[in-house]
Amino acid sequence: MNELLLIVSIAGSRVALPAAAVESVVELEALIPVPRAPIHVAGLSALRSRVLTVIDCRRSLELGATVLDDGSLQEAAVVELDGHHYALTVDVVEDVVEALSEPAPIRAAMGDGWERVSKGMVETEEGPLLLVDIPAIIAGPATEARAA
Repeated sequence: MNELLLIVSIAGSRVALPAAAVESVVELEALIPVPRAPIHVAGLSALRSRVLTVIDCRRSLELGATVLDDGSLQEAAVVELDGHHYALTVDVVEDVVEALSEPAPIRAAMGDGWERVSKGMVETEEGPLLLVDIPAIIAGPATEARAA
């Protein structure tokens, strides 16, 4: 497998995003809240005359919230899905590496949020990493969880 992966940290866990799906890595400054948006939608931001829907990855994974309103810059991976641009908030962007294997099933409990967004474990020169399904993280928690 020759797929490139972007290593990021979300809620303190090192994971991989398919690098081909990531348009850019940015630092978000201004964030505009969106009334009545799902809890994992942190707000809107602008990048080069484009509106980005900002997804709080921690909230999407049901692992708490990212502090986005304290005036500090927030790292994010910009992706496009179905013609819409999203900024996925991450703790840290680390590196780009090559996948050395196809995603393999995970044989351990990781928690509902991680299991929902997991495409499996992939081997890299940095060791095994969880490959994250970008559409699943954008979709956020299951509807039942939001209603509770």
